[in-house]
Amino acid sequence: MMELWRKNRWAAGLVTVIRIVLGYQWLTSGWHKITGEVAFNASGYLGNAVTNPVMDKATGEALYPTYNAFIEHFALPNVKLINLIIPWGEFLVGLGLILGTLTVTAAFFGLMMNFMFMFAGTISTNPWLALLGVAVLIAGANAGRFGGDRWVLPWLKANIGNKLFGKLGKPDRGVAGKTPNV
Repeated sequence: MMELWRKNRWAAGLVTVIRIVLGYQWLTSGWHKITGEVAFNASGYLGNAVTNPVMDKATGEALYPTYNAFIEHFALPNVKLINLIIPWGEFLVGLGLILGTLTVTAAFFGLMMNFMFMFAGTISTNPWLALLGVAVLIAGANAGRFGGDRWVLPWLKANIGNKLFGKLGKPDRGVAGKTPNV
């Protein structure tokens, strides 16, 4: 089943439609935050996530205490950074998905944002977006087959991957180009 999603042309076509729909959602969400009349400010949202965390109805305890601590001790004190990362992150995830360029990376970071929003208690469209993001992630490189990944991934592999990781698979030639005895 995985091979179907990762290698089949028809599956690539279906995932292309999914990633474009998903990308449009991310792109427009980020664009509205970037170009809105009022500057995007996440401090109210983050403050509400800290004061009203997602609670277990049976025990009354916070379900995601480590996430709440992250918001309280990192995100809120660095809200200016968060105000930059969220809109531009949404926009770039959308752009990557629509163009089919670095598709798996874009889907991964989109999923991360979906889960961050859900941990804070925002349901909205996040479960649907997460489900579509998982479909793109499962398809892997096939998700960008009809997009920029067709050219970008081979270029990255040839120019960056081989330089960074090329020596790992090659035997050490030792002195005078001869393989040492092991």
